[in-house]
Amino acid sequence: MPEPGDRPDDGVARVAAIVVTFNSGEVLDGCLRSLAAQTGVDLTTVVVADNASRDDSVAIAEAAQDVPVRVVELGRNAGYAAAINAAVATLELRKLDAVLVLNPDCRLRPDALRVLAAALRQPGRAFSAPKLLNPDGSLQPTLRRTPTVGRALAEAIIGGDRAGRIGNLGELIYDPQSHDTPGPVAWVTGAALLMSSAAMRELGSWDESFMLYSEETEYCQRATDRGWTVWYEPAAVVEHIGGESAVNPALYTLMMVNKVVLFRRRRGAVAGSAYHGAVLLGEGIRAAAGRRVSRAAFPTLMRPSRREALIASLTGERP
Repeated sequence: MPEPGDRPDDGVARVAAIVVTFNSGEVLDGCLRSLAAQTGVDLTTVVVADNASRDDSVAIAEAAQDVPVRVVELGRNAGYAAAINAAVATLELRKLDAVLVLNPDCRLRPDALRVLAAALRQPGRAFSAPKLLNPDGSLQPTLRRTPTVGRALAEAIIGGDRAGRIGNLGELIYDPQSHDTPGPVAWVTGAALLMSSAAMRELGSWDESFMLYSEETEYCQRATDRGWTVWYEPAAVVEHIGGESAVNPALYTLMMVNKVVLFRRRRGAVAGSAYHGAVLLGEGIRAAAGRRVSRAAFPTLMRPSRREALIASLTGERP
């Protein structure tokens, strides 16, 4: 039964989109144009949540002609989750079927949003996620298995790429066939994610303590904890540039530390310590081999209390 205030089902999904920006001027216009080209849904609004960009991101958003853009300026680099929460606060979720969260370096292929919305019509699905492609058309793996100590250890010893290609050994799934098959998954990359408004009302806000990285993992796991399904729909295709965490030492460090923090929160001190040790082992091996981002991550992993200082350095605020 629809709740009071919910909109009637007329067959056309009413969708709002959220695009989080931080110095995203070079890519934002292409993202907004790809949203404008979507058909088969009622795109009610696009909220551009800006984390104090120093470039022309806000001006580009305000100048958009083909989509109904609303700009929310956070006034500081508050992080991805905080920007999503600020944008959601401007929406009337009961009047929407779904909300799309989209990185500004994403480009939706034709019909992607309609396909994602159709996938969410099945009862019990909280989120639907598209297939992600690199700009050259190659597959960008997005599917993840549940994090475990064993998987972290396997990735530490033989590397995430190799572990992800051997059975269920790795957390990140590399198998191209799996990325051609729709179905439920543990969690997915948050670069492009359509979220059911009903699920959002139940799950509440995104966890802002992560600032960047692992916030989508936590939100997906929170949904599955409550009996919802995270659905992967490869018929919807999105091009994603991405890749900054692989080359930026500070971002890579935050990504690795946040994985440890989330695992400990969910699994407790004993399992969390084992997981921490496995991640530390992997980064230590790669740091010794000369990998620049691992050399940056290893000291912070050795002393997780440095995480707050790292976040402060990224946000420009005092720890």
